[in-house]
Amino acid sequence: MTLLRTAVLAGATLTTGLMAGLFFAYSCSVMPGLAATDDRTFVGTMQWINRRILNGWFLAAFLGAVLLLALAVALHLTGAGRVLAWTGAALVLYLATLVITMRCSVPLNDRLDAAGPVDRIADLTAVRERFEATWVRWNLARTVTTVAAFACLIGALLTRRA
Repeated sequence: MTLLRTAVLAGATLTTGLMAGLFFAYSCSVMPGLAATDDRTFVGTMQWINRRILNGWFLAAFLGAVLLLALAVALHLTGAGRVLAWTGAALVLYLATLVITMRCSVPLNDRLDAAGPVDRIADLTAVRERFEATWVRWNLARTVTTVAAFACLIGALLTRRA
């Protein structure tokens, strides 16, 4: 059971770390880089990114993290008080990330896609203005929740070793 607990906790840490890194990369490089572009480039690029990110690698990490976190919590329900506290906190934080993604980021992405191809959008500035600042703000929120979840999982791993 100890090996299984450790493996699941390590997997949860890895997948959560991957997601934290992805959201962080958007916060510190992708979105600031796109902020410097014209409306056509911004809208078109975000539409393409949003379509391409829905792939097996992304979904494995995004959904794998929550599944492994839930399993890590379940496996530590008995006899692992401090580890359970860390993993429980990580699960709550990652669930907050999922809520932010599904209730805020995805609807914004869907609205951006529904605007249609950039060649057919009459007012690219308006489309961008309805998307950019709000999306950036919610992405920062999920960056914080995911990095915090990752930090909790590091705490859990360090507690297991102690």
